[in-house]
Amino acid sequence: MNILTFDIEDWFHLLNNPITKSPKNWNNFESRIEKNMDLIFDLLENSNTKATFLVLGWIAKKYPQIIKKIDDLGFEIGSHTYSHQLIFEQGKTNFKNDLEISIKILEDLIGKKVKIFRAPSFSITKNSLWAFDILAENGIEIDCSIFPAYRMNGGFEEINVNNPFKITYNGIQIKEFPINYSTILKKKIVLNGGGYFRFFPEFMIKNHIKKSDYNMTYFHPRDFDFYQPRLKNLSILNYFKSYVGLKKCYNKLENILNDFEFKDVSYYDKLIDWKNMKKVYLK
Repeated sequence: MNILTFDIEDWFHLLNNPITKSPKNWNNFESRIEKNMDLIFDLLENSNTKATFLVLGWIAKKYPQIIKKIDDLGFEIGSHTYSHQLIFEQGKTNFKNDLEISIKILEDLIGKKVKIFRAPSFSITKNSLWAFDILAENGIEIDCSIFPAYRMNGGFEEINVNNPFKITYNGIQIKEFPINYSTILKKKIVLNGGGYFRFFPEFMIKNHIKKSDYNMTYFHPRDFDFYQPRLKNLSILNYFKSYVGLKKCYNKLENILNDFEFKDVSYYDKLIDWKNMKKVYLK
């Protein structure tokens, strides 16, 4: 079960510094989203691969032609929120409003129900489980936000499930397609997306994919853009995480898509016998 997903945001939608975190500053930055989306479209066409696109409402509002093209090409679309903020910092009311705006913009553009969601930076945490209530209220049936390892913005290290499962929380159930991990020296390591994918060597990622029955990937348009502007005010660690491996990322993913078959979320959702899938109770 190999799943390909893209979080559709621009190069400046970084949450690790106050200048790019604030939506009020975003119009001050050069946009590179259209050029980078064309790279993704070419990659998928050349490899004959379907993928799921988790789209920022802010992008959809400003560049509706991109979302219409994603839909016209037959790719499925889900929400990545409107304003790309950390959910555990937003609070219930702000998150609810943000999600509703995102879903409405996307549904108005494509004329289809939005049923899939991923939180920015996997930021549903133990302190913001109420987000699942809000997702269910807004018709989200599939979540892709669980990061079952340590992460700066959250993560669920205690969840040791390396395949899809059913989240059970406060009387609701949501299908979960989490990020998957490898275990190296008893430590959970994620290899299949973003800066992790850019950092680890190709042979290691391919070996991980071969050994895993379930692989959930996530990429951003900026992951393939070596010439994107470099932000000066990042810490050394965040600078490294933001820009490591950009030059080789596109070819690395291209090679992997040529060697392995990947599908979108809904393809596997239809194949899974959800009645018999493991339930994970969150509280």
